[in-house]
Amino acid sequence: MAEKSVIVIGSGFAGLSAASFMAKEGWKVTVLEKNTTAGGRARQLKENGFTFDMGPSFYWMPDVFERYFNQFGKKVSDYYSLHRLDPSYRIYWDDGYTDMPADFEQLKKIFESIEPGSAEKLEKYLKGAAYKYEVGVNKLVYKPSRSLTEFMDWETISGVFKLQVFSSIKSHIAKYFRHPKLRQIMEFPVLFLGALPEDTPALYSLMNYADIKGGTWYPQGGIYAVVDGMYRLAVELGVKFHFEEDVKEIAVKEGTVKTVSTDKAIYEADAVISGADYHFTETKLLSEQYRSYSAAYWDKRVMAPSCLMYYVGLNKKLKQPIHHSLFFDVPFEQHGKEIYKDPKWPAEPLFYVSVSSLTDDTVAPEGHENIVFLIPIASGLEGDTEELREKYFQLIAKRMEKQTGESILDSIVYKKTFSVSDFVHDYNSFKGNAYGLANTLRQTAIFRPSCQSKKVKNLFYTGQLTVPGPGVPPSLISGEVVAKQVIKVLG
Repeated sequence: MAEKSVIVIGSGFAGLSAASFMAKEGWKVTVLEKNTTAGGRARQLKENGFTFDMGPSFYWMPDVFERYFNQFGKKVSDYYSLHRLDPSYRIYWDDGYTDMPADFEQLKKIFESIEPGSAEKLEKYLKGAAYKYEVGVNKLVYKPSRSLTEFMDWETISGVFKLQVFSSIKSHIAKYFRHPKLRQIMEFPVLFLGALPEDTPALYSLMNYADIKGGTWYPQGGIYAVVDGMYRLAVELGVKFHFEEDVKEIAVKEGTVKTVSTDKAIYEADAVISGADYHFTETKLLSEQYRSYSAAYWDKRVMAPSCLMYYVGLNKKLKQPIHHSLFFDVPFEQHGKEIYKDPKWPAEPLFYVSVSSLTDDTVAPEGHENIVFLIPIASGLEGDTEELREKYFQLIAKRMEKQTGESILDSIVYKKTFSVSDFVHDYNSFKGNAYGLANTLRQTAIFRPSCQSKKVKNLFYTGQLTVPGPGVPPSLISGEVVAKQVIKVLG
C-alpha cells in the first residue's frame, strides 16, 4: 500500500505538533511555511546582539509539554532546559507592588497580609481548581469537539457542576476573595484566554492552578527553544519543511482537496491540515462553495485581543529587574471595555513587561538588558501608525520609570514595534488578533470552528481559532487532536 501523504500549512506550535503526530503514524509530511523559520507567532527576532521572543513569553503547564515529548519516546530535557522563576511575576499597583513567590506557603502569607482569612480560602479555591485542571486539561481538551456525545461519559456529566462551565470566573473568584488586589491577581491568568473574567467560564480557574501550583518557568534560550525543540523532533521523524513558501490556493474537486499551490510549487496530498489562520484559509485559499462558515459567522465571533509590542534593548543593566511584571497601576475596567466591549485605542492601558536578560545572559550583549513591553488592545483597530505606537511607548515607559525609580528612555540602543497591521501581514491574522478566538462559553468546545471542514472531506484545521483554544499548551494539544481526527477519518 502506498504511503499516505499530508500537507501541513504553517509551522506554529499547532502545525509543528500536527506534523509530528502525523509522521509518527507513518504518513509522509510536508510543512509549508511563509516565513523564514518555524514558530509562527512564537518566532524569534535577532538584531544588534539582542534576541527576543516575538510572541508568547510565559511558560506554564510544564506537564503538557512533557506529555507531548513523551509520546515520541522523548523528554523535554532532550531538547531544552527549564528554570522555575521565583518570584513567578510581580504586579505593580498604584501604591506599590506584590511579588508572587513560587513557594505556596509564602504566597499564602502574602494573601493573608492583604486580606485576613484569605490564605485558607486560597487553599479551598485551589482544591476545586485542581479538579478542573485534572478533568479539563487531561480529558476535555483532548476531544475533537465534533459533537456533544464526546462529552457524555459519566465523569464529565456528573462533574459538570463541579467544572462550573455555566458560571463566570469573576463571580466564582468573588465568592472567595473580597480585596480588589486579590481579585485582580486571581483574574489575571484568564486574560490569556482572551475574554473578560465575567464572560469566561469558571472552569478556567484551572488557570490559577496552573499558575500557582504548576509554576512559571523559563526555557533557556527563550520560548523559541521550545519551537526549536519541536522543529528538531519533527525533522527526526522525517517531516520535510519548505520555508518562505506562501500558500496561494487549496484546489478542491468534488469535495476533495486535489492540490495545494504556493508561490513556488504545486503539491498533491491525501490530506491537508491548515495551521494557518482559519479565516484566512477559508476566505483566501478556498473557493466560496467549499467554505464551512459565512462572512457573517466570522464577524460575530468574539476575538481575543491583539497587542502592541515593543522589543527594546538597553545599554545598561537595571538595578532591580524582575523577569515578568504586570502593571496594574491604573483601573482595569476602562481598559477591559476598550478591548472587549467598545473597541478603541486605550486611554490608560495596563501593560506587561518581560526582562528575559535577567534570567538568560545569552539574549543581550554583556552589560545590556533585553525588554519586551506588551499592551493588550482590541483586534481589528484602525489607525495603527508609527506615531501612535510611539505615543503609547512614551506613556508606558514613563509609568515603568515612575514605578521602578529607574530611567529607561535615555538608555535605549535598539527598538522595534509590532502591532495589528504586522499580525495581519506576517501571520494572515483575522482582524490582526494575537491570541485567536476568545474562550467564552459560546465559543468553547463544540461551539468553536470545527477541526474538520464541513464541505471538504480531507481538509482539517488546527491552531488557536479551532479546538481547544488560545495559548501555547492548547496549541500543542490542538495538533494532536487534529492528527487523531485525520487518522480516524482517512486511516
